[in-house]
Amino acid sequence: METRRLTLLGRLAVVACVPYLALKLLWVLGSDIGVVDNHRIGRATWITANVVTFLLDAVAAVVAHTLTRPAGRRTPAWLLAFPLWMASGLLIPLMTGLAGGSVTALVTGARNPLSAGDFLAPWVFGVVYGGFAVEAVTLLGAFALYAHQRWGGLLRRPLHALPDTGTRAMQQIFLLPAALLLAALGTVHILWGAGSPLGVTTPDVAARTVISSASDWAAGLLSLAGASGLLLLVLPGLLPRLRVRTPLVLAWSGSAAAFACGGCLWLGQAVADGLSPGASAVPEGLPGLVGALELCAGLTVLCAGAFALCELTAATRSAPAAAGGHPAPATARVPESGATPASRPAARECATADDR
Repeated sequence: METRRLTLLGRLAVVACVPYLALKLLWVLGSDIGVVDNHRIGRATWITANVVTFLLDAVAAVVAHTLTRPAGRRTPAWLLAFPLWMASGLLIPLMTGLAGGSVTALVTGARNPLSAGDFLAPWVFGVVYGGFAVEAVTLLGAFALYAHQRWGGLLRRPLHALPDTGTRAMQQIFLLPAALLLAALGTVHILWGAGSPLGVTTPDVAARTVISSASDWAAGLLSLAGASGLLLLVLPGLLPRLRVRTPLVLAWSGSAAAFACGGCLWLGQAVADGLSPGASAVPEGLPGLVGALELCAGLTVLCAGAFALCELTAATRSAPAAAGGHPAPATARVPESGATPASRPAARECATADDR
């Protein structure tokens, strides 16, 4: 039943990508369908942006298809985990910010920039963001089932039962500052979402909308969630009985949102400035600094998290063979209450040779 759900969600995610890919392809080929003001952005910038976003969604479709195939279980973990981490960082804050801003505009009567129709026709936003909503639910839902099948034994462990890997202290050196940095950046985003002009230029304050404010709230809350998840993972003694999957989801979502929607956006703006002398794509003042720090925090979590998970799966795999075939120590094998015989094979998924 779980495999059938995974297959269904993966196929729906592929279908959800089709309208967006078709629209982007038409724009790249020169069509102006749905474009109200085609002079707002230079042609080269418009084509480049559409090619990049087309490729990103095409990768998401390929990954969704891979999750549904038997070969997906043998695919190297990093080859799926990295694009899905990026997809989480793009889709989760996008959909939460969009939903929050649209509801706020509907309740308060504030102007919703998505319905203005001054750059793109309103139906374009319906097609694009409607597809993103379905894609977020189906793609991330399929990955949750996939992760449960492949690494279920590790994800269900309580934090106090995690193997004591050799680089735990080194992970703390990098991840504790990253967690504090994410918490600080999240606080700044929440202040901006609440209307604070902290470090923001006057024109940027005047240009705020309900969507941008809701997006700041979403980015801030996700960063705070990521910081709390990182703290629980590197300091498991805080909540020792908590399952690994809960703080891991928080750290995954928060760090991905900071990196993809904050750091990568800042990096793209910095590259645009470098390629076009005299351009001012990078925001001035505190917003530009926040973007750069989000890039650094995301990269730190990505690298340290990859090493930590590889060590955990390796430690779990070698534990049953410890002591020349004698039973593994209690820290490496923790029985789960209520486990049924049918669930025991899943508990050993983290011990396969494909985890790395």
